Amino acid sequence: MAEVAATAAEKWPVVAVRDLHKSFGTLEVLKGISFYAREGEVISLIGSSGSGKSTLLRCINMLEIPDSGSVSIDGEEIRLRGTGQHRQIGDEHQIRRIRSELGMVFQNFNLWAHLTILQNVMEAPLVVQRRPRAEVEAEARAMLAKVGIGEKADSYPAQLSGGQQQRAAIARALCINPRLMLFDEPTSALDPELEVEVLRVIKVLADEGRTMVLVTHDMEFARSVSDRVIFLHQGKIEEEGTPDEVFGQTRSTRLRQFLNAASHDTPAPPPPAPPPPAAEPLI
Repeated sequence: MAEVAATAAEKWPVVAVRDLHKSFGTLEVLKGISFYAREGEVISLIGSSGSGKSTLLRCINMLEIPDSGSVSIDGEEIRLRGTGQHRQIGDEHQIRRIRSELGMVFQNFNLWAHLTILQNVMEAPLVVQRRPRAEVEAEARAMLAKVGIGEKADSYPAQLSGGQQQRAAIARALCINPRLMLFDEPTSALDPELEVEVLRVIKVLADEGRTMVLVTHDMEFARSVSDRVIFLHQGKIEEEGTPDEVFGQTRSTRLRQFLNAASHDTPAPPPPAPPPPAAEPLI
């Protein structure tokens, strides 16, 4: 039976979104979005502000409830009840279980200020997954080391740089052993030099074969890390394909305009540092 179950699981995408619609009042943000991500795939969502990228990501783990359409994780559809903007979670037990397998990294870190970095990372495995403390602590320390801030375990969020805080948030998401990682513009609140730290960590996770859906404004990063890229425009998928197809064989005029604008927005690299002054002679 175990072999049959494994074979069945392989048929299903880790996440499948079907005909998703979402409105806020009279503003229709998502207008029938469908896509999937299979095991080990990295999907990048790109598009201008207001195109629906973050809303789509938040609908996957039901931080926003879609008005219609469905989201399935490993072939299991998230149960909802009601219609339109009155739609609600249909099974609280199911959504808690599914969320415990989804790692979410937000724009603004969302770390608990009163807890140390180690405590932040341990919280969900202890409280939600009810795993043994010694096991969780060992894994949390390993995850902090993995993202390069193992020495910051006993520090508080306010004592860390923005890049370090975001790496702590990534460690926190990893510590629940997620089936799917969701990244919502993880570097948008960071200075360029700190952005590089975080992108390097995400690239390592992609190279490990983790399944990820990420919203990003960094086109070069999307090109280098993604298996597929989805361009959203006015709440619809305007174009979708491999990075080579989307960035090198662009079909959509709107995507071409977007990529051209994005390339002009890329800041110039900083000038080289001046050479150090000559050492003073010893007297």
